[in-house]
Amino acid sequence: MAAAVTAVVFILSAMSTRASAALIEQTFVVSQMRMTHLCRETLVTVVNGQLPGPMIEATKGDSVIVHVVNQSPHNMTIHWHGVKQQLNCWVDGVPMITQCPILPNHNFTYRFDVAGQEGTLWWHAHVFSLRGTVHGAFIIRPRHGGANSYPFPKAHREIPIVIGEWWEMDLEQMDSDFVHGFLDDQPSASTINGKLGDLFNCEGAVEVGYVLDMEPGKTYLLRVINAALFSEYYLRISGHKFTVVAGDANYVNPYRTDILAISPGETVDALVVADAPPDRSYYMVAKPILTPPPDPQIPAFATRATVLYKYSSNHNHSNGAAAALSSRRRRPRSDDAPVAPVMPDEFDMMTSFYFRGNLTSLRRRHAQHLSAVPAQVDERMFVTLGLGSVCRRRGQQSCKRGDSDETISVATMNNVSFELPDLKTSMLDAYYRNTSSMDDMVVELPDGPPRMFNFTDSALMPTGPEEEELEPTSRATVVRRFRHGAVVEVVFQSTAMWQGDSNPMHLHGHDMFVLAQGLGNYDAARDVARYNLLDPPVRNTVLVPRLGWVAVRFVADNPGMWFMHCHYDFHLSMGMAAVFIVEDGTTADTSLPPPPVFSSCSHDNSLKPQEFFLKAK
Repeated sequence: MAAAVTAVVFILSAMSTRASAALIEQTFVVSQMRMTHLCRETLVTVVNGQLPGPMIEATKGDSVIVHVVNQSPHNMTIHWHGVKQQLNCWVDGVPMITQCPILPNHNFTYRFDVAGQEGTLWWHAHVFSLRGTVHGAFIIRPRHGGANSYPFPKAHREIPIVIGEWWEMDLEQMDSDFVHGFLDDQPSASTINGKLGDLFNCEGAVEVGYVLDMEPGKTYLLRVINAALFSEYYLRISGHKFTVVAGDANYVNPYRTDILAISPGETVDALVVADAPPDRSYYMVAKPILTPPPDPQIPAFATRATVLYKYSSNHNHSNGAAAALSSRRRRPRSDDAPVAPVMPDEFDMMTSFYFRGNLTSLRRRHAQHLSAVPAQVDERMFVTLGLGSVCRRRGQQSCKRGDSDETISVATMNNVSFELPDLKTSMLDAYYRNTSSMDDMVVELPDGPPRMFNFTDSALMPTGPEEEELEPTSRATVVRRFRHGAVVEVVFQSTAMWQGDSNPMHLHGHDMFVLAQGLGNYDAARDVARYNLLDPPVRNTVLVPRLGWVAVRFVADNPGMWFMHCHYDFHLSMGMAAVFIVEDGTTADTSLPPPPVFSSCSHDNSLKPQEFFLKAK
């Protein structure tokens, strides 16, 4: 049930089209449609009848308007993942934190600029699990020179590659299951650009896969996005190499590799040269990375697309027979299946660790987006990431722990699991209007965990006396306040509490300098010396490795309320999140402007704010 897309470009300046800023306007109609895969029809929530949803293409400095028409039965918000929203926190798109949800049969218009950024970002629903199908690419190109001004060879084509998952279930129900501690829901397949590929079949008929056409000798820019809810992925194309040139809309020193590692929330830009023998076809494989035992073993599925060579009509053919193939795909030898790449072992996490360790920022003269790493740190935090439990009956202080029906599993930061306050408006609205109602409902995220222990001890994964002693936690609206301009250093430490997952931590409204990563427990006396203060990669989503740590630094220079959370859906639903509050500066251009419209959620007084949030999920 495709809906029409309105895409209008207005020139705002009398300057030349290339140099002038533009207004990019689109309409997103959120609705449900039935899709059939694996012999089963599933009701799916999508935008404009597409999966993935429509791509937004802009130029650095443009203004963007997106009209969201919610024709689905779910509450809805859209988050513009990686767009900094400088002085514009109101449209960041987090329900009950920066805005009220868009109710069914209601509309909302997002207005924002994309100043100071260029590269690959994406957009997605921020009503948690619905982002599994409500998502799309967001491309920002350079202002002057377009693709000719990239700090790498100009590509023949730019191609979004969106890795996702296929779910044969109601994603709203799945999220509710996670909130209430039921963790058994799993995807049925993985996807590339919405297609399952020929590793999956329905009664013997293989699923359709994505096909990437390439011309011999041409260079292609793959804009890779991990929109999956559950897994980090490896991506490899048999017979081809990647040159990584950017991540999260920040350029990196070109890094040549035969494999990409990308976690949920991240983007990676990589050049691929079509230099393999053109009489063969090749598989592009996306394979999820699994945590090894004794972690719980969760089913996950690889998927693959096909790379086919073709000749364009203006290709310099050497003979008439080759010319006959003009403007169509080169036909592979009939007796040959596509060449499949050799993929890492399913439990291989070290390839990902080394991939990330090889990335450094590209220092370009006059590059506005790359400032020097602040040397002076104003606030330091050590944040542990793990699981715990709360008593199932609210208000109950004591209950049986371990493998017990009396508790609910939750995810935590420094042993506190995030939940929304009981407000009649968004948290940002209450904060902006200086209402005392919110102050009494929040707790400060502490500088460190309540107790120190061997965070990466694998004995904590199964239930036992040592684990049960550390398991009790609490729920609260967790916030952390920073003065405007403060330099903040955060060390994220993964823990072994019940599981040893990695954690892709995403900070809204800011980029982070990724100073160092390591395995085991962070030790400042040893590990500070390893910090890269010269050219660290800059990301909005940073993967904290399994049973390891990452040190990041950022400047709190964007006033408002910004969500910091794990981008694994089950961790987010279970509460691995906090709100970072950046206070106003001393001038008008360092202070949050008034909201574009009054943001009270009182249009449905039958629901409490927490119920808005839960209903949205």
